[in-house]
Amino acid sequence: MTETIEAPDGLPRCRWAGAAPDFFAYHDTEWGYPVADDIRLFEKVCLESFQSGLSWRTILAKRENFRAAFAGFDFYKVAKFGEADVARLLADAGIVRHRGKIEATINNAKRAVEMVEAEGSLAAYFWRFEPKAPPPPQSVTTIPEAAALAKDLKKRGWKFFGPTTAFAFMQAMGLVNDHAVGCSMRDKAANLRANFAPPS
Repeated sequence: MTETIEAPDGLPRCRWAGAAPDFFAYHDTEWGYPVADDIRLFEKVCLESFQSGLSWRTILAKRENFRAAFAGFDFYKVAKFGEADVARLLADAGIVRHRGKIEATINNAKRAVEMVEAEGSLAAYFWRFEPKAPPPPQSVTTIPEAAALAKDLKKRGWKFFGPTTAFAFMQAMGLVNDHAVGCSMRDKAANLRANFAPPS
């Protein structure tokens, strides 16, 4: 089976982008492009954690609801959430109402604040895990660098972020260019990475 499909514009895209109508826009404008913004990085950590056991289509469809519910994923604000906020979120039908994941998001916001204090930024920390020799596109579900990232975050007290979730995060945030060979967005991702200076 080919790793690409023909998109509505007639150009090839990664096969997964055809799984839902809203995937093409996400694939073309976000997925696989390098990100240095701490809020976006934190958002993605949280949404990948919420996706665990669910489909990305479910999470993407609810993303704006998640943003409204979690203060735009401003981790300084989320870190101050208390029991009243947990109750509010558990009653919010617009998001995934899973107590463990909600509490993990609040916990991870507190850990994110600590990380900025210790490392300078989330971006500086996460980009240290960019693999020097990434695997062939769309060939694996995790890599040693993703396992190392998940292990280190767990040691720092982060929750709901294992090696597979870490790799999905790395794919989406441009630490790995996993656009399929032949995908019309693969070169764009590569060019953006070539002109991107990872924070230090």
